[in-house]
Amino acid sequence: MDDKIIAQSGDEGMINAHVPAQDSRKAGIVSLRYWEPPYHLRYYFGAIYYFRVQASHYRDGTRADMPQLRFMLSTEGEYHFWDGRSAVTPRICILGPTMGATSFTAHAADGVLRLFGVSVLPLGWQALGCEDAAGWVDRLYDAAEVHGPQYEDMFKRLRHLTEEDVEEGVNHLWAFLEQQLSPVPPMMFELVNAIDHWLGDKPAPRIEDLLTATGLSARQVTRYTNRLYGAPPKLLARKYRALRCASQIVLDKKSWIELCDEGSFYDQSHFIREIKQFLGHTPSQLLSDPSAVGRLTLQRRALTGITKLNRIS
Repeated sequence: MDDKIIAQSGDEGMINAHVPAQDSRKAGIVSLRYWEPPYHLRYYFGAIYYFRVQASHYRDGTRADMPQLRFMLSTEGEYHFWDGRSAVTPRICILGPTMGATSFTAHAADGVLRLFGVSVLPLGWQALGCEDAAGWVDRLYDAAEVHGPQYEDMFKRLRHLTEEDVEEGVNHLWAFLEQQLSPVPPMMFELVNAIDHWLGDKPAPRIEDLLTATGLSARQVTRYTNRLYGAPPKLLARKYRALRCASQIVLDKKSWIELCDEGSFYDQSHFIREIKQFLGHTPSQLLSDPSAVGRLTLQRRALTGITKLNRIS
């Protein structure tokens, strides 16, 4: 088999994708399946995903991303953050927003690595009762310890599913997630919508445009973006500018030299440094030597039932 992604559209709102692991001596096919959220949950969560690879040990990397809730069904391991810190993965893991590329190592005693996960969007972060996102940047915690034993009950339910029952698990997980949400004030929907559009619509977002769109002061906007997104506007703009460029390089085959000019980078060296921080690869490596998980994650952009910002990330 060659090294291309094999992606298949299943039922509406679902994508199956798999790719050979980079080192076939250590791992077999890496597969990642996505399910779009029900419409009424799409502003709280991104897609549910089911990751599976037949291997006892596996190492890979992911781009900077939104927070994630992950149920490590038969997997133990560690996350290694871009600033050099590492953290052991609890089996019900909430990973805060990441502001740099993150690598991970995983182990499975039975030789099959499996996990269910879901992206937690800013409104979902608040509605789940999470603390300020800025306090959990490039950090993680045990969801059951912080949010209650119901997460442990959900873990046990998912862990006993067979491969044939994965769809059933997805339905149970959506129902569970909805039950964990607390009400969010309408003004928060409007604010997040404005911030998402600001981050997602322009190659180089300007802070002045965000202040105009929200009608808030720079200090007020920073307080909200730290609380919900994990960073001040300038850092968020850098993050999503790099993620957007990476998707265009890999999926649209757009020249990174052209993107460098469009994105208001200082020069080509600056562009390379930004891509390296947030993606873990240089622009050339994105095309020539991307990670298996990195390639599969890009398939999320094809989902239409998730928010635009989540497709970029």
